[in-house]
Amino acid sequence: MDSVFAERMKSLGTETGFEVLAKARALEKQGKDIVHLEIGEPDFDTPKNIKDAAVRAINADYTHYVPSVGVPELRQAIADHIFKTRNLNVSPEEVVVTSGGKPIMFYTILALVNPGDEVLYPNPGFSTYESLINFVGAKPVPIPLEEKNDFSLDHEYVKKAITKRTKLIIINSPENPTGGILTREDLKAIADGIVNRDDVFVLSDEIYSRIIYEGKHESITALPGMKDKTILLDGFSKTYAMTGWRLGYGVMRKDLTPKFAQLITNSNSCTSAFTQMAGVEALTGPQNEEEKMITEFRKRREVIVKGLNNIKGITCNKPRGAFYAFPNIKGTGMNSRELGEYLMNNGIAVLPGTSFGKYGEGYLRLSFANSVENIKKALDRIAEALEKH
Repeated sequence: MDSVFAERMKSLGTETGFEVLAKARALEKQGKDIVHLEIGEPDFDTPKNIKDAAVRAINADYTHYVPSVGVPELRQAIADHIFKTRNLNVSPEEVVVTSGGKPIMFYTILALVNPGDEVLYPNPGFSTYESLINFVGAKPVPIPLEEKNDFSLDHEYVKKAITKRTKLIIINSPENPTGGILTREDLKAIADGIVNRDDVFVLSDEIYSRIIYEGKHESITALPGMKDKTILLDGFSKTYAMTGWRLGYGVMRKDLTPKFAQLITNSNSCTSAFTQMAGVEALTGPQNEEEKMITEFRKRREVIVKGLNNIKGITCNKPRGAFYAFPNIKGTGMNSRELGEYLMNNGIAVLPGTSFGKYGEGYLRLSFANSVENIKKALDRIAEALEKH
């Protein structure tokens, strides 16, 4: 039956987290108790002021079509937010609102990358990057993120990887799955390699930019000459616990926004109007609930990293951002997939490092977007399971 599908579908991947979640749910239906550390979703409720803003918007009839690139109120709020957080002057005309952050990835690659072009991307990294590169017939060029560099960039490697066929460089900081961050020096190494190239762009995935524990978030857009060469991706899912609201955005130079508008118009028309008004409240309203959430993540980080390092066969760097631990499991004698399946059978759902690319072998990703109580339960189960092995 595969013959009925377009050939391009063979190159489109999936997101393993949802597959592991489905398997865990199936085991739970059979009566098995599972601790969920597989999904990158905050376990907090969306703050009440944001939900109330959505209700007000619905009652005010924000229930119809709106401009493809977003309502003026939200585009202005995002522009103001970018100035406040990145010290970057942005006009509302340089903002495109989308149904979640992933469409910005898709539209960037569809609008800029031709078959045969090379796209650099982090590996281990978010699986959608490589999937979309393959989907358009481009060549994926992985940038290895190694534990010995605290999952940051090897500057010389990046410089050598940039060729005349390079069209796009994807970066992600703080990073999923490693929790690593890119420093200003890391970003400068990329910028120096392409700043004089009119044909090369950067997609900077900054969806975890507010969830950072050490230092400060740095954006490549702030470097000289890089604002017009960068599509900045951010959104509301992680910072405001709004995963189900599907609200994200891209910031880019003005001549790109009409191209993104074309893609939106031909796919989903626009992003829900009342959801966008909730986004205005998220950015302009009180930030205390978000700050509490990040404080709690910081506490959980300490618990999970300390616990993992106390388990024989496992070592774990301390993540500097996001809410993932990426422990080295090479000392267990099992590969990533084997250990992931073994732990699932022992009541812990995690993701193998290979879900994020070939350089993820020898690691697992554990989301600490779960309670301290459940994290401690998972750590106990991991220790017990490895003792039995």
